[in-house]
Amino acid sequence: MSVSNRNSPDASSGTPPAARSTYRHGDLRRALLDAGIELARQGGPDAVVLREATRRAGVAPNAAYRHFANRQDLLAAVRAAAVAAVAQSMEAEMAHVPTEGTPTEQAHARVRAVGAGYMRFAHAETGLFRTAFGGQFSVEQDPDPAMGGLTGLNPFEHLSAALDDLVKAGALPPERRPGAEYLAWSTVHGMALLSIDGPLRGTPADMLALLGQRLLDMVERGI
Repeated sequence: MSVSNRNSPDASSGTPPAARSTYRHGDLRRALLDAGIELARQGGPDAVVLREATRRAGVAPNAAYRHFANRQDLLAAVRAAAVAAVAQSMEAEMAHVPTEGTPTEQAHARVRAVGAGYMRFAHAETGLFRTAFGGQFSVEQDPDPAMGGLTGLNPFEHLSAALDDLVKAGALPPERRPGAEYLAWSTVHGMALLSIDGPLRGTPADMLALLGQRLLDMVERGI
């Protein structure tokens, strides 16, 4: 995120604007976080560097320490935003689940939507996906609220809720429910990694879409 400076010399002079020690135009923490998110989008978690974020926000490096103690502090905030974005991708898929059909059909459709939203995000926002799950994402009972999507649920919670719906609909025996989210998640996550970092990298999009649907078929049958 760049911020204009009324005192900056004309761009044609070739002289870069001097970094400000104070931030006059809005919320500096938000500006630094936006810069960090963009860095992660372009290069994954390793690209999130506090000094570069301050440069993009147009402030002196020391100004960042009022809001982020160090690089890890900024990276944690960027990771929370990335995880929330994954949750929103799932929610976007679930918004297209038909409201008609039997409870079993709708429950299966929600499980598929959660998996499809996860894989879609991995392909569309690879840098943010690596940032979201390349570090300390927690599935504890009381996760960081910032990691939730528009509904307040994080990706793991969306998957858990979808599997609970399968049990309620009678499509998943209760005795097979414990731990099913870990099996489903590891399967879909594995496909995502193979397609962005592994031997499936470079596979045509239509082929990946077909493989993704078959993978979701397998998850539905296997849980």
